[in-house]
Amino acid sequence: MSAAASKKEGYFDCRDSFAATIEALAERDPRIVTVVSDSVGSSKLGGFKKKFPERMVNVGIAEQTLVAVGAGLANGGKVPFVSAASCFITGRAMEQVKADIAYSNVNVKLIGQSSGVAYGELGPTHHSIEDLAWLRLFNNLTLIVPADPWQTEQAILAAAEMDGPVFVRVSRMPVPALARATGSQFAIGKAETLVEGLDATIIANGTMVHRAVAAATALRSEGISARVVNMATVNPLDEAAIAAAAETGAIVTIEEHSVRGGLGGAVAEIIAGTNPVPMRIMGFPGFVPTGSAEWLMEHYGLTDAGIAAAVRQTIARKK
Repeated sequence: MSAAASKKEGYFDCRDSFAATIEALAERDPRIVTVVSDSVGSSKLGGFKKKFPERMVNVGIAEQTLVAVGAGLANGGKVPFVSAASCFITGRAMEQVKADIAYSNVNVKLIGQSSGVAYGELGPTHHSIEDLAWLRLFNNLTLIVPADPWQTEQAILAAAEMDGPVFVRVSRMPVPALARATGSQFAIGKAETLVEGLDATIIANGTMVHRAVAAATALRSEGISARVVNMATVNPLDEAAIAAAAETGAIVTIEEHSVRGGLGGAVAEIIAGTNPVPMRIMGFPGFVPTGSAEWLMEHYGLTDAGIAAAVRQTIARKK
């Protein structure tokens, strides 16, 4: 994302929320530790390092070691938050995630930073648009993709509270704070309806949620009533929310991820076995080129206008 876009008024970097929350947790829970791979700066953990230097392990650029050390700390009674670029903490360390974390069912919290195409100019080696598809294979690994700073904070608090492996996907792309009803609460496995609608449902997570809300607002001016569901938890899924979405007769999913195996695939698996309705999965079609995140979103139609168009087309397919 361009420097100008990153400074847009009212937009926030969810990494700041992660860092502030983990520091607050460490103040009251001595078991909290962090493990990084020369990623102190990119994880915004400079404050944690200053306050708790003895509770941070920096393994260097060695993500397989990173994950293995996290597992060892968990087996020793600590609650490790293992933080690195999402593309490397998953793709480079997948064997360790599989064997040391998921299969062993240890209490490690994996934080996939700068996910999606946030590292756009660094190209496909740094894009992280396969991570959710890989991780969904592990049924006991909780997957959370928060949409804004508040939900990032709540996700980190919930991850720390639960006993078991968790992956939280945190973007570096600035996003607005979403409008919520008074008393809104975050719960793992529970979706959040941000906009009510009867004609179709847009199911989104992460950086795409605010775009889905904008699309629904535009559609309302055309007389189309589109529900917006923030599906922050990809595993376990809120199957009741998906069933309710099917009742609108048309579903569009949107995510900063490949169209294969992520949120869209997860929703489709539920819909196919319960109440099949016209559905469109929006995301990246495969490897995407080098370019700014902003340009890539525009190029692949992951915009307010692109989502609105997909909703119109999916509604048109209703029986």
